[in-house]
Amino acid sequence: MGPERRPKMTHAMNIEVLGDRFTEALVGATRLHAKQWRKGTDVPYIAHLLGVTSIALEFGASEDEGIAALLHDAIEDAPSPLGAEWVRRWIRFRFGEPVLEIVEGCTDADTQPKPPWLDRKTAYIKHVASAPKSVVLVSASDKLHNARAILTDYRQVGDRLWDRFSSDAGKKGVIGYYRGLVGAFHATRHHAPLIRELDSVVTQIENVVGLKGVWPV
Repeated sequence: MGPERRPKMTHAMNIEVLGDRFTEALVGATRLHAKQWRKGTDVPYIAHLLGVTSIALEFGASEDEGIAALLHDAIEDAPSPLGAEWVRRWIRFRFGEPVLEIVEGCTDADTQPKPPWLDRKTAYIKHVASAPKSVVLVSASDKLHNARAILTDYRQVGDRLWDRFSSDAGKKGVIGYYRGLVGAFHATRHHAPLIRELDSVVTQIENVVGLKGVWPV
C-alpha cells in the first residue's frame, strides 16, 4: 500500500509535515553513527535509529520529537574524535534547545568508560519515572525497539544473546531492567498506548525466556 498525501488518522492526531530540519538530522545521525553497529550483530546502527524514529512518529511525534528520536544516542555514543560536548553544541545550534533537552533526557551516560551498569540503569529508571512527555515518547520508543530486537534475537540464538550485554547484567538483569522501565513509564501517565505495547513485548520476552523480570535486581 503506497503513501497518502495526508494521513487520515494517527495515534495522537498530531499531523505535522517533516521538513528540512528532519532531513538534516537524518543525514547527521547517519554520519555520526556511520562506524557503529547493533550490539553483537553486523547491522548498521542507523537501523536502530530509524526504527526508534518510526515508532515515535507512529505514536504521534512532532518534528522536534522525531529529530530527537534520530539523535537520541548521539550524545551517549558520540564518536570519539568529536565527543559528547561537541555533539551537544551541534544539536543546540542546528535543532534548538527543545530537541537537545529530549536527547539529554534519553542519555544515561556520556562519559567513557561508562559508570557501572547497575548504577546507570537504577538512575535512568528513577529519571524516566518523572520525565516530561516528549522524553517519555522518545525513550519508550527506543526501549520498545530494543525489546522487539531482544525477543527476535532470543528466538534465533537463545541464551547466547545475553553475552551481548554487560557482564554485570546477564539475563536476569536485562529482563529486570525492562520490567522496571515499564513500571517507570506507567508512572508518568504519558503515552499509555505506547507503554502498553512495550509492556506486551516485555511480557513476551519473559514468557519465551521463562523468567519474570524483577526490578530492582
